[in-house]
This record gives sequence, structure tokens and C-alpha cells, in this order.
Amino acid sequence: MLEILQDFEQTANRFSPIVLIGPGLATVLVGFFVWLGGLGFRRLLVAVAGAVSGGIGGFFIAGRKIMVAIIIAGVSTVIAIIFERLFITILTAVLAAAFGFAVLAGLYIDSSQEVNPANPGRIPIQSSTLSVHESIEELKAFVADVSENIKQACSRMPVYVWVILPVLAVVFIVVGFFLRRLASALCCAALGTMLIFGGMILLLLYKGGVPISSIYSRPPFYGAIFTIMIVFGTIEQLLLCKRVKRDSIRRNRANKGKEGSQEIRDWRTI
Repeated sequence: MLEILQDFEQTANRFSPIVLIGPGLATVLVGFFVWLGGLGFRRLLVAVAGAVSGGIGGFFIAGRKIMVAIIIAGVSTVIAIIFERLFITILTAVLAAAFGFAVLAGLYIDSSQEVNPANPGRIPIQSSTLSVHESIEELKAFVADVSENIKQACSRMPVYVWVILPVLAVVFIVVGFFLRRLASALCCAALGTMLIFGGMILLLLYKGGVPISSIYSRPPFYGAIFTIMIVFGTIEQLLLCKRVKRDSIRRNRANKGKEGSQEIRDWRTI
């Protein structure tokens, strides 16, 4: 697995800047928005999450065909907006199961290789740059290699792991139904953190860094940062978005009171 990641980092240094800079910046900005304020704009978040999840799922289901993935992303966006509360609950459960799978599957992914000591922090700059089409094809090949490696890890995972994941999903579904605000804030924080990490990886790859290998070599450190960001984002949204909601309610009540007083004065002057 590490060999695949290091090969990708070597190749990504030659990607077209458009493939790395544009999506990287957009992903980081959207990630910060979702991480810190997603709960206050839940409907917009649901639309974005529906598009992203539908696009990713459609990309793999349709055999990595871009146009089919875009169509599925549009359909999933509409469904997510219509069934907002149910979608957030399911998305929270899916994220919890995905995190659990990442932790458990990591124990069964081939880790016999070690990080290349000759490549500690930066990749030598390559002379030739790939075109946009070639860069996208390399990305597809990388996704296919990682998917195959994950499939091999799944075949080695014991049965009890496949029992833990559904139980974890059910727990979060129950939490989502009875503690909707907490589940929504947790979902926003987790999704935003994932987007920030993904965007930063793309930007660091463009600068010639090796972020994937660094994360792979120090999983406890980056796992702690990931967890702290999720906890902070959850607490911040529960406190701040609640305050914003209360202020909005107070303004609405004040406006209604003014309108009522105006109607009384108008009635008296008749």
C-alpha cells in the first residue's frame, strides 16, 4: 500500500497545476465552511453532501465514468434536500462506519514496507508536466490501485469486524434520531475535517511535499489532530449556531412586537 502511495506522490508532482491547485483550494475553503458553520446552513450542507456522496458512489458504480457520476450526483442532491433529516442521520452513520472501517482495515493492509528514508520531505522536481487529461487518468489509476488493495484487506478481515461496523452505524442512527443537533454538528465537523485534509494534501502535493507518506508514517499524530478538529468543530457549532438561532428568534419577536404596536396605534387613530 505504501508503495502505491509513494508512486502516486512521485507522479502527482508532475500533474497539471489545474488538477491540484483549483480543487485543492476549493476543497479547503468548503471544508472550513462546513467544519465551523455547517450546522447554521444545514440545507446547503445537505445539498453539497448529497452531490459529493452521490458523485463518489456513482463514480465507482458506473465504472469510473465521469458523466454518469455527475448525473447520479444531481439526483442524490435532490433526494438529500427532500429528505433532509433522514439524509443527515444516514450520512452520520455512514461516516462513523467509514472511520471505523479505516481504523480496523488499517490493521490488515500490507504494512511490510517502510517509508523511504531517501525521500523524507520533498520530491525532486520533474522536468515534464502531464496534461490535464493525463493527470486525470493517473488519478483514476491510483484510485483503482487503492481500491484493489482495500479489497485484499477486506478479504483478510475476520468476521467480528463486519459485525462491529453495522453496530456502529446503528448506534449513530439512533443518536441521529434522538439527538439531531448533536448528530448534525458531528456530521458537519467530521465532513469538514475530511475536506480540509483532502484539500491540504492536494496543495502539498503541488508544492512537492509527501503528505500521504507523512500521514502513513505517523498515524497516531495525525489521527489525534483529526479527532481534535472534529471535537472542536462539533462543540463550536453547537454553541455558536445555537446563539445565532436565538438571536434570530429574538429579532423576529421584536419585529412582530413593533408591527403589533403599529397596528394598535393605527386602530386608535381611525
